[in-house]
Parts: sequence; structure tokens; C-alpha cells
Amino acid sequence: MSYDRAITVFSPDGHLFQVEYAMEAVRRGSTAIGIKGKDCVVLAVERRALAKLQDPRTIRKIVPLDTSTTLAFSGLTADARVLIHKARLEAQSYRLTCEDDPSVEYLARHIARTQQKYTQRGGVRPFGISSLIAGFDSVDVDVDVIVETDTETEGEGESKTESTTTTTTTTQRRPVLYQTDPAGTHSRWNAQVIGGRNAKSLREFLEKNYTQDMSEQDAVKLGIQSLLEVVDSGAKNMEICVVRETEKVVLEEKEVDEVVKAIEVEIEENKAKGKAKSSSTGSSD
Repeated sequence: MSYDRAITVFSPDGHLFQVEYAMEAVRRGSTAIGIKGKDCVVLAVERRALAKLQDPRTIRKIVPLDTSTTLAFSGLTADARVLIHKARLEAQSYRLTCEDDPSVEYLARHIARTQQKYTQRGGVRPFGISSLIAGFDSVDVDVDVIVETDTETEGEGESKTESTTTTTTTTQRRPVLYQTDPAGTHSRWNAQVIGGRNAKSLREFLEKNYTQDMSEQDAVKLGIQSLLEVVDSGAKNMEICVVRETEKVVLEEKEVDEVVKAIEVEIEENKAKGKAKSSSTGSSD
């Protein structure tokens, strides 16, 4: 029996081949990277070479879902367009019903639920995209509060100040990053890579270089540094978006090129230092 022809039939070893083929479509897509900083989320996407007469504004891998939520995707662009339309409708419906912005987690959950529906019914096929969803959500944060109390010393009539530390939970707006895949799962990340043949090595690169509460400048630099591993022509084939609490900023090619040049200079300096160190070690031997 051909188990890969029906979406609703498991193979004997527990695989849904059509879902795995959809994940292969994502691997054949362009690379997208998400990095959560202290007060922003950076989305960095590989932009494939365009035809000479094509308008680059019509090819976007980073799109807004709502006023406070931005999505980057990898995989089939046509599938992404349909899924993005569904997510935007859900965001507007939520806003009309609840009179409030939908959270990033809510939209990530809705997209994942929609993708999962298309793995469980006959007559449809899975969406061939993975997505990174960035924005700001209200998060419970533990804060240490110092409480000072005055106590009187018996018999001396003097007051003594004692300090005690208590932990309270407050709600703050913090950057968040979610990922969804063709199987319909969604998960929260500090940094993640989707798409491209080098996703595994890039994820290892992020694991080595990512630090908690990165500044916006460092997060942008790390995102561009990661893309340089797969992009040959530098800033020309990169799209960098910085999602802040109040706005979303897409960096100009000139700004990206400045960061690329700074990274290249840093690499050359490190190589020169390495050569000098090895030559000094050889001469001492």
C-alpha cells in the first residue's frame, strides 16, 4: 500500500508521509531566523535572487499579522498567503469580540490549529510552510521588593530600621517569539531557525552565540552573522526586521551593509590575531 498518497493514513512505523513531505518543502525554502532581545525581536530572512525585471516589493517573507504581531515564514509562498489571510481574519474577529489586541500566543495557537486541521482530513494537503511569529505579550515577572520597617528598641527609646526582601509578581510587556510547523505544533523560543538546508548548523551557531537579554544592536548583528553563513551576496539578499513594542522597523539595505562590513572586518582581525598567535608559538618552539 502507498502510505504517502493519503493524508489520513499512518504508515506501519507511525509516519504521516504527507506531513513529512511538507516539512521537506520548508527545508527547500529560504532561511528565516528569529532572535529575541531584551526589548525587541529581530527577524532575519534570506531573500532569494529575483528576476532582473521583477519588483522586489511584491516578494515579502516578513509580514504584519496585527498591530503588535509580525510573521516571517519559510516554504511555499502561496500557502503562506492563505494562512496569513486566515490569521488576519482571526485577529480582526478577536478585536471585534473582545475589544482588545490578540496576544502573540493566541495567534500562534490559531495558526498551529489551522495547520493541524489540514493533516487530519481527506481531500486536503498540509500547508508547506513553517513560521516565526514575533511580538510583545503580557508576561508575569517575579520582582524583588525591599521593604523597610522601623522598630523601637526596648528601654532605649531608639528606633531601628530593618530591611526585608519580598518577591512579588507583576505583569510586564515582554518580547516573545513562537514557531509553528506543518504538523501543527507551536512552541516558544529565544532564538530559532527555519527553512534552508543549513538550519541545523545555524541553530548550533545560535546556541553558541546567543545570550539572554541581548541588546537590539547585538541581536541584529547575530541575525546578520547567522545569515552570512548561507547568503553569498551580503546585504543585497537579506531582509532584516526589528519588532519593537510600539513599532516594526525594516532595515534599509545600506544599514544592513554597514553591519555586514563591520562583521567582515572583525573576522579579518580575528584571523590576523590567530595567525600572529600561531607564528609566535612556532618561533618559541
